[in-house]
Amino acid sequence: MAFKGLLLEESGGKVSWKIATLEESALPAGDVLVDVAYSTLNYKDGMVLNGLGRLVRNYPHVPGIDFAGTVAESSSPEFKQGDPVVLTGWGVGEQRWGGYAQKARVKASELVKLPHGLSLKQAMTIGTAGFTAMLAARALEDQGLKPDAGEVLVTGASGGVGSVAVAILAAWKYNVTASTGRAANGDYLKGLGANTIINRAEIAQPKRPLDSERWAGCIDAVGGPTLACVLTQLKYGMSVASCGLAGGNELATTVIPFLLRGVNLLGIDSVRCPMPRRQDAWKRLAADLPLAKLDAIAEVVPLSVLPALAGRILNGEVRGRVVVDVSLT
Repeated sequence: MAFKGLLLEESGGKVSWKIATLEESALPAGDVLVDVAYSTLNYKDGMVLNGLGRLVRNYPHVPGIDFAGTVAESSSPEFKQGDPVVLTGWGVGEQRWGGYAQKARVKASELVKLPHGLSLKQAMTIGTAGFTAMLAARALEDQGLKPDAGEVLVTGASGGVGSVAVAILAAWKYNVTASTGRAANGDYLKGLGANTIINRAEIAQPKRPLDSERWAGCIDAVGGPTLACVLTQLKYGMSVASCGLAGGNELATTVIPFLLRGVNLLGIDSVRCPMPRRQDAWKRLAADLPLAKLDAIAEVVPLSVLPALAGRILNGEVRGRVVVDVSLT
């Protein structure tokens, strides 16, 4: 059966795109065929759409690192026709065709049954970014963070990860400080539950090897010099969950915060996250995230506008979540 999708092609080192009519026979191997309803635009998708980072090695290619939809066919006992499902990570949209099409074929071991209480659209308003934010928040709690510990910082707070992270932490009654480079987003972030807004310039560079203690924890979606600065300002024994590199993938710092304050740098990987923790994160998102706030985070777009938005997300110019309705081409 034919379906529509966003197809990338490569020629002479340059990547081009088109909305194409595709056949199910072109889909990769897998034991579950999914009728995709929604996908999203993530930072990594922006890189793929621009042909950056050699994330895709084989063309033609359908990008989209996540999707939500319903099972059309399944040879796995774990899923049956009509089951609502969500997928994030596992190399889908990079190594194999992904969610920017009306159908996807994947391994059953990569799918999560959609938790009760979440619609397909809400699942993709959360998407990879929100799933990553939940993993980061859980990692901080696993390290002993409590709501009465003090200010918890979210960097890159206006982006996808940051927006959901602010909403999650606020729902858990933390004192959230949101860092953003766009002052106009202050009301947006306070609407998600941030107590305090700071300009990202305040934490753009470390000032000294060990700065005054301020943060009880941090979810960092920026990396680079910002992460280096946050490490110098963490309170004793506290942690930063690192889950992004919008500000750079290099970390120029010293071991002094680790040796003198016993701080923790927690790496967050959402791509190969083990299934039990993955399922738990989605259950927590459905139960704990204020779903009424999702409408404030989401912009719904058709497939055809994604290449134009790809550069904007790489430049930090996209607020919240871009939800892709794949029925709209």
